[in-house]
Amino acid sequence: MRKAVLSIIVLFILSVSSCKDNKPVFANFTGFAQGSTYSIVYDNKKNIDPGDLRQKVEKILNNFDKSLSLYNDSSILSKINRNEDAVPDSFFIEVFRKSGIISQMTEGAFDITVAPLVKAWGFGPDAHKSFTETNRDSLLKLVGMSKVSLINGRLIKSDPHISLDFNAIAQGYSVDVICRFFDSLGIKNYLVEIGGEVRSKGKKAGNLWRIGIDKPVDNNMTPGQSIQAILKMTDRAISTSGNYRKFYVEDGVKYSHHIDPRTGYTTKNTLLSVSIIADECAMADGVATGCLVMGKDKAIEFLGVHPEFEAYMVYSDENGNFKTWTSEKLKSYLSETENNQ
Repeated sequence: MRKAVLSIIVLFILSVSSCKDNKPVFANFTGFAQGSTYSIVYDNKKNIDPGDLRQKVEKILNNFDKSLSLYNDSSILSKINRNEDAVPDSFFIEVFRKSGIISQMTEGAFDITVAPLVKAWGFGPDAHKSFTETNRDSLLKLVGMSKVSLINGRLIKSDPHISLDFNAIAQGYSVDVICRFFDSLGIKNYLVEIGGEVRSKGKKAGNLWRIGIDKPVDNNMTPGQSIQAILKMTDRAISTSGNYRKFYVEDGVKYSHHIDPRTGYTTKNTLLSVSIIADECAMADGVATGCLVMGKDKAIEFLGVHPEFEAYMVYSDENGNFKTWTSEKLKSYLSETENNQ
């Protein structure tokens, strides 16, 4: 269930400005974070220096990694996974609680205790494939949100071999954290994108923000190189989960980085990518992963009872052709590109 580099890119023109008093002046900056890139565009009526703002954003993201990164050996998450004495901070506590909500909502299709399975399938830091039918049952005994809890500010495990993986929600949550920071500065119009996860507020020059969703073809590693659809959005977040950027092929079999926590196996269904639109990016992130694990039909069922989410899904038919499914409310805001077939 490990999260890939996501498939959303932001379509905007950099360095937008206006000399008219009644129109906002937009500024932007980009950088590197969480093993990926980020892009931020904001209404700069308050004349906030982009360089100064970038430093503050990167300080927040650096502190974020110290809490939740699997790739930082000294992070709180890494220490807890090693059963060292570590006190969860506010980042850890909030994302843990959100993860529990999403896990319950998706009936276990999303689960942060999937880490032992992710590692056994050969994904994540310092991982090598060790999954076998023989050890599947023992690995599944380490999976399940009911086996971990926060008590008096400490993470309690039912088994010390349990470990957590926030990769399917942390990047989306980091977008929410930066958006809160921008809200605290009184910025009314902005777009925050981190590793493809996107959340927007207000508008840009009176128009809705335009988000491009990449075509889910194997090894499409360059965002924007091949666009599947364009979404117009404001005051919402979008996250895409797909199986086309992180996988490996062994003996002619493709193994996706998405693991079903309920069965222990890598996902094998017709879904190629799922884009979820929600109020918060963390929720969009986790639900997108859960839906991809469920498969198309179950995901559509799930969305039918959760109207707070909207979705755009790309799947393959029996002949390997691309097909799409779009939730009803989203149709008027989404347009597919001419070369998406």
